[in-house]
Amino acid sequence: MATGLLLRAPRRLLAAAGGAGRAALSLQHQQRRNKKLWLRAYLEQERLRAPVTRRSEKPNWDYHAEIQAFSHRLHETFSLDLLKTAFVNSCYIKSEEARRQELGLDKEAVALNLQDNHKLSEQGLSLSRSYLTQCFEDAYPKMPSEGIRALVDFLTSQELVSYVARNLAIQDLTLCAEFPVPPSVLQQTFFAVIGALFESSGPQKTGIFIRDFLIPQLIGKDLFEIWDVTNPMGLLVEELAKRNMSAPEPRLTRQSGASTVLPLYFVGLYCDKKLIAEGPGETVLAAEEEAARVALRKLYGYTENRQPWDYSKPREGWRAEKAISST
Repeated sequence: MATGLLLRAPRRLLAAAGGAGRAALSLQHQQRRNKKLWLRAYLEQERLRAPVTRRSEKPNWDYHAEIQAFSHRLHETFSLDLLKTAFVNSCYIKSEEARRQELGLDKEAVALNLQDNHKLSEQGLSLSRSYLTQCFEDAYPKMPSEGIRALVDFLTSQELVSYVARNLAIQDLTLCAEFPVPPSVLQQTFFAVIGALFESSGPQKTGIFIRDFLIPQLIGKDLFEIWDVTNPMGLLVEELAKRNMSAPEPRLTRQSGASTVLPLYFVGLYCDKKLIAEGPGETVLAAEEEAARVALRKLYGYTENRQPWDYSKPREGWRAEKAISST
């Protein structure tokens, strides 16, 4: 019996030692895993803190190959010389010539044999505005010229065009004196690319390019977020008068929480004893203005539940392409 006890004791000690060893290994593994997670977060934070550098300053950069890859990414056929010109801004030429003068080069060596994108940019802007105007006049024939102009101004604005240009990686190819590339230069370069596409592939391809990259930016946008109408009820009265309809009569249809801090009113507009629109608001006046906006959206065909864009009308595309070719 004493011998059995002596034999069991080492086994218990070995088992205890094995359990402690496994616990130490698991603890070591857990600490190593936590160290990896901490290191990854630290490296990501350091990467975000690092100053932004030009793509051309990084390794494996071939400007000619990147220009060709840009046209292939867009599935468009460009003249490479025109496309390279579209990315050259006048500020880059001035800064490069000034840098060469500081180095003491001759006048012949200082001058750059480059042409800026000013003419291509003006051509692209004119083409874009004429195409978009024709598209919206065909899609929304009942909308007045002020609304059409507001939509075109929104789609050709500096903020929106520079956003589209960044998503197309135009800033990596743009030759500019400043970095990061300012929005005004991105806007000019984007329209210069459109001008280069028109000179390379003609009006049809240019119209499709403008349609595919600019018109989808209207998705989720309300008409009166883009078009600032100070007096919607007055505009509605004018539109109804053009259609030989009587002036709208506002009526309070529903209300909730009138005695609370968050009241809600619904005002309906009646014309010839028919409800043409209804809108909510925190006050009766605000609800009346919103109802007028709802009625105007219905009159213009620019409702909130509209189809984003109808690509099944080739006739509209043909008229827009004709407008481009005539500019």
